[in-house]
Amino acid sequence: MKKIIEPTLIFAKQIAEAAAKIKAIDVKILDLRKVTSFTDYFVIASGTSDRHVEAIADSIELELKKEGQRPIGVEGHGHSQWIVVDFGDVVAHVFYQPVRGIYALEKLWGDAKTVRFAGEKKKPALKKKSSAKKASKAKKPKGKTKK
Repeated sequence: MKKIIEPTLIFAKQIAEAAAKIKAIDVKILDLRKVTSFTDYFVIASGTSDRHVEAIADSIELELKKEGQRPIGVEGHGHSQWIVVDFGDVVAHVFYQPVRGIYALEKLWGDAKTVRFAGEKKKPALKKKSSAKKASKAKKPKGKTKK
């Protein structure tokens, strides 16, 4: 049986991908359907400067406009620390990176599940030292050696 993907989730993923396309940092989609009734998803992203934050928000608006979607409202342009692009069922929050931690929306909405999307950057896996390297380091004596 095929899993049916709801249109609102597809829409949230389009918003996340539009942000990722402009090199937004740490883009996340939060599924709020079981947590609140005012929206279905938050898309949260960060920029490295005021201009970057503006560019991410503009990219979201432009990419979704191509799909025939216009936001209900946009708040924060000109201040560029936090821009909210409200599409009703999906709300995008674009933060200046240092400000994102202050508001901590991911913690505030901690009961929401995180949804993966195609443009998501995966965190690099930690490299483990091979057991051969560990064994060779363990065998080396410390201090002076006899000849």
